[in-house]
Amino acid sequence: MEYQSLYRRYRPGRFDAVRGQQHVVRALRNAVRENRVAHLYLLSGPRGTGKTTLARILAKVLNCENPVDGEPCGLCASCKSVEKGTSFDLHELDAASNNRVDDMRDLLSKVALGTPGRTKVYLLDEVHMLSSGAENALLKTLEEPPDHVIFVLATTEPHKVVPTIRSRAQHLELTLLPADEMAEHVRWVIEDASLDVGADIVSHVVRVGGGSVRDTLSALDQVVAAGGISHHDTSSSELLEALAERDAGRAVAAIAEALRIGRDPRVIGEAFLGVLRNVLLVSLGATSTQLTEAEHEQADVFAPRLSAATLTRALEVVGTALVDMRQAPDPRVDLEVALVRLTKPAADTTLASLAERITHLERQLAEGDRATAAPTAVRAAATTALPATAVPTAAPPATAGPATELTAPAADTPPRPGPSRGARDSPPGRPGRPSPASEARSQLERTNRPPARSEAPPASPASIPPPARPGSTPSSTAVPTAVPTAVPTAVPTAVPTAVRPLELEAIRGDWDAVLEAMPRKVRVRFSGVGVREVIDGTVVVAFPNEVHRSRCEEFRLDVEVALATRFGTRAPVRFVTDETATSRADGGERAGSAPYDAPPEAEADDVIDLAELTDAPRGGGIIEQLTSAFPGAELVDGD
Repeated sequence: MEYQSLYRRYRPGRFDAVRGQQHVVRALRNAVRENRVAHLYLLSGPRGTGKTTLARILAKVLNCENPVDGEPCGLCASCKSVEKGTSFDLHELDAASNNRVDDMRDLLSKVALGTPGRTKVYLLDEVHMLSSGAENALLKTLEEPPDHVIFVLATTEPHKVVPTIRSRAQHLELTLLPADEMAEHVRWVIEDASLDVGADIVSHVVRVGGGSVRDTLSALDQVVAAGGISHHDTSSSELLEALAERDAGRAVAAIAEALRIGRDPRVIGEAFLGVLRNVLLVSLGATSTQLTEAEHEQADVFAPRLSAATLTRALEVVGTALVDMRQAPDPRVDLEVALVRLTKPAADTTLASLAERITHLERQLAEGDRATAAPTAVRAAATTALPATAVPTAAPPATAGPATELTAPAADTPPRPGPSRGARDSPPGRPGRPSPASEARSQLERTNRPPARSEAPPASPASIPPPARPGSTPSSTAVPTAVPTAVPTAVPTAVPTAVRPLELEAIRGDWDAVLEAMPRKVRVRFSGVGVREVIDGTVVVAFPNEVHRSRCEEFRLDVEVALATRFGTRAPVRFVTDETATSRADGGERAGSAPYDAPPEAEADDVIDLAELTDAPRGGGIIEQLTSAFPGAELVDGD
């Protein structure tokens, strides 16, 4: 007996032998069992999914002499003639090669003729290839065929079939088989055919088949004939590795190796496009059922290393290269250029490439921030936990360095009313020296801010000069000498002289002193506000209403700085709304000893702190200002 290919040898002859198309099998079996067979069916789906096979089984069961529960017996003369291809009840026509009007007219002229069986079945394969004239000639017969005639149209592209034909047919869509079901079918074929192949062959043929039963069994036939897999193509894995490492040389070398073993550039590109899609699906958590176990493992390895933006751009670039290969004199060049553009973003100046480079940098920065987050938090905690030491009465003169020149402010300098000298002497457009609480707040923000990867480690707390007590003003000798090449670094001017416990009574007793250390505008906002309790180290400040609380929310850090300055220990502050806060304050339970003598809260925004003012720019009158703002302007009428 001559050899028969595996896909022909194991072509199903019954509905229950068809794999992976249960929805179509159920519809056809029920129609046969209940005698409700339609006059026109449209079977669509990828190649090798069973369209022609199902049409032949339908023709067999409709003319079977002994059908059982919608299944052909397979023993009668009609069933055997259909299996051999000699039946007069089944007429197959390849519409791809018989697509002319004359071919269709010849077929239709024989439709009304009788046959030995009960039903005449016409199978038109690749019906979307019919010409417009042939479709029009077929349309009338499809609409009202003879009672004993059934048409089955098969196509891989149903969208190309004219709507007038689709609307008259029952459309049944076939699908590709999942990888696990296909692997089970291949193992059954190997066992039934007594094939001597290794376990790795199953994964290989399932991947090559891509869900098509015919393609999978053809690949198995080829492997058996060759005595195993002729070569293991690793070009796709090498290209993924080159893309992840941004190694253009490795990508070009992988293409050269694949070409050396006989792979076509387009086949290489299509395979690479497939693995890119697999990695993208896995990275998005939308795993396809068509992936084999080996493809799953490969995608799991590269999904964390390639961002969605990189994979999307790679799919676009490789897909465009595959389209350009059709007209290229050397398709290899298009594929190599595409991979160089992907692995060397500097060689690609398109907007998509620039966006991908930005995404790559953001990802690197995010990974760097996560790596430095833990040590930064430890350093910040250690800095906050260190007790403050007493402020020395005199500091040794600082040596002028190449960048800054700093001296410790005197601790016993009496406070000076009005704006500081720094505020009066500052040039126009430059703010004066900030208040002590503002400087302490800035220093606290710098301490809590995680350093950039390129910066040096932060200085230890002992290396920071101790600033003065709250309320003190730096003396004129403490102003650093201007250095043309650098700007003096701000140093906090208010730190505690000793660490004190954060207890409720202590905070309430010093609440007025805490408010005094803050700018006047902040003090006004906190008029009539008291400390309600201390819970697990958190200071709870109560406000009489929600409006008052929301207006003071922006100064939460100022309060934390002032408390840390006063007590030597930083504690978080939480603002709450308590309608009884005002009554308690009037009854003597407020945080301070007496209410702060300040304007009402509604007038807080009108309070002006002279230390925060800057000098107006020097200049003449309004005419000179307009002339300088609009060069070339001339005064027309002086009156």
